[in-house]
Amino acid sequence: MRPEELKADGSGITGQGSREMLQAEGKGIAAPADTGVTGAGTPRTLLPGATIGVLGGGQLGRMMALAGSAMGYRFVALDPAPDAPCGQVTPQITAAYNDRDAARELAQRADVITYEFENVDAGVAALLTAESYVPQGSALLYTTQHRLREKAAIEAAGVSVAPYRKVGSLAELTAAAADLGLPCVLKTATGGYDGKGQAVIRHSEELEAAFRQVVPGTPAGGALPELVLEKFVAFQCEISVVAARSASGEVKSFPPAENIHVNNILHLSIVPARVPEEIQQRACELAEQIVAGMNAVGLLAVEMFVTEEGELFVNELAPRPHNSGHYTMDACVTSQFEQHVRAICNLPLGDTSLLTPVVMVNVLGQHLDGAVQAVSTVNEEANRLGVAPKLHIYGKTESKTGRKMGHINLLCKDTGDGLSWVEQTKLWRN
Repeated sequence: MRPEELKADGSGITGQGSREMLQAEGKGIAAPADTGVTGAGTPRTLLPGATIGVLGGGQLGRMMALAGSAMGYRFVALDPAPDAPCGQVTPQITAAYNDRDAARELAQRADVITYEFENVDAGVAALLTAESYVPQGSALLYTTQHRLREKAAIEAAGVSVAPYRKVGSLAELTAAAADLGLPCVLKTATGGYDGKGQAVIRHSEELEAAFRQVVPGTPAGGALPELVLEKFVAFQCEISVVAARSASGEVKSFPPAENIHVNNILHLSIVPARVPEEIQQRACELAEQIVAGMNAVGLLAVEMFVTEEGELFVNELAPRPHNSGHYTMDACVTSQFEQHVRAICNLPLGDTSLLTPVVMVNVLGQHLDGAVQAVSTVNEEANRLGVAPKLHIYGKTESKTGRKMGHINLLCKDTGDGLSWVEQTKLWRN
């Protein structure tokens, strides 16, 4: 999600109707019992010519609309920012996300509704579910908006996460740290992005400072936000798999991406990931197991740690197109954005085969001018290395340091050549 869209209270979809219990090692987590299908419960097939409503007008919605428009679909977006990235390529309703009248207009203008970020107002979600077709439903959002619910759901699908404990006070944090052992990572159960809302704890003396950092400004006697303490996993690398499930239950995954972060922001995605083929295959199997086990519709990005011993631990889920899946736009038979459209419209899922090795590098505000210049003129380093840079700019109105403004997909014969281009271009050293 984009930082400017994150609600301060972490609120989001709560779902409607009865709730069923997800059980994972004795942890009961209530979740909406909807299956993601409204009306009679039969998945609808929406052919090209139908209108897709997008809740959110950022770069993910923009790239989704560009891919879907090429397939013949129409789009309309709802976003509070005038001239939002998605609104530059498709009609836009400019209104707040909690504006019921605007949500009702979106429902009236669209045949199907999807979302491009997780923190959706509960009342708007209920309205859209009642008045339109939202194949992704509210259960998946309800689960992935909350780290404790998310972890329980992953475990219920039979997949491992790093050991963790629920924390509600400094005393509970101290006890949980003693139980899990240090180092650990303390996180808010809701919200947080690009490393915010969390703190790494390496020594017992850091417990109180970490607690105050993650829950700053809580008044005496005030309710604390829910927290989760995770055992720090000594990982060899981080990978992610974007998996898709259609409304009728077909499941496919994209090749795993190896992800490198700088200052808690994704910097590079390398595909093929530099891990053994059997680990790549197992990662895809786990992602498909989760997306099927959660009855997800659309895309689900599954982030994982790979240990030195070759174990895989799921770290986080994102129920939408994902930054680490941007490489698919130029390097796969089907892009993640086309696949998402196919999934929510209940078309056959596309071929996810990798056509060429690729390195995706994010373009932040401080890189934007240099990146545009680098791909707008003859680039001798690219020619020498046999690298083809493909620039994607998101159309955000204001460029800021640390803000994602675009990305470059570097198509290459070997990912080492793409990494060399990034290093030799020198834009990403600041």
